[in-house]
Amino acid sequence: MTSVSKALARSEIYFLPFVDLSSDLASAIQANGTKEAQTTNTQTASELYTPANALTLFNKYADASEPDVIGPEGLETLCKDADISMEGVQPMILAWQMHAKEMGKFTKDEWVKGTTTLKVSSLPAIHSALSELEDLLIFDKPAVKPSKNEPYNRASYWQYAKDKKSAFHEVYNFCFSLAKAEQSRNLDMEIATALWSVLLPPKYPIMTEILGFINEKGTYKAANKDLWVMMLEFLESVKPTLEDYDEGGGAWPTLLDDFVEWKRAQTGASSS
Repeated sequence: MTSVSKALARSEIYFLPFVDLSSDLASAIQANGTKEAQTTNTQTASELYTPANALTLFNKYADASEPDVIGPEGLETLCKDADISMEGVQPMILAWQMHAKEMGKFTKDEWVKGTTTLKVSSLPAIHSALSELEDLLIFDKPAVKPSKNEPYNRASYWQYAKDKKSAFHEVYNFCFSLAKAEQSRNLDMEIATALWSVLLPPKYPIMTEILGFINEKGTYKAANKDLWVMMLEFLESVKPTLEDYDEGGGAWPTLLDDFVEWKRAQTGASSS
């Protein structure tokens, strides 16, 4: 059973990347965080965007019982056909670009608006857009050079490239809002760590250790919005050596105080 299948067995939430948190967590996350993006497909003249082709693509993957929605099974098939890994971050980037309101589903309206903005109506074009956005925002690679025949509308891509930090914050916070249950203020910790594992280690290698600590500790049950936001702030502002971490300031969530104490005990470092 794949890690995604395991998640399905425990939760109604679908279309979420999961690493196996019960085995060799650090290796799994490191492999994900250091992987090279796959070579993107190029859009041929026969695959140029048209609204009709975008709608045809939607209809191909829409639910038979609910033709105005692409549901979990349709999304899984779409991702497989487009060579998009369900275990990585690209499905979340796709949901972000479609302004999806519900995990594992795209409405026809969301699809039409999203594909119109990106000017994508073929699987190779979708693959290309998601690969480039992943490289830019998750792996922090330099922006691609403009080309005469662009595989999709890169207008949003160029805007993100001007301020990658703000764009990353946008997709990071979107993931929290999309993944949590509608009436809940929190994410189940297993869901939070799954998202963190694909969003953060490429930029912040110490996140691998934080996730290992959370897994080893086993007592943290949920992540609220404050912890979600402060986790990224911690990674952006505190040195990996933790020498400038001030637990006495009282501004950090308990989980991060606990991690720093655990890490310093491991390395024999003292509090600053």
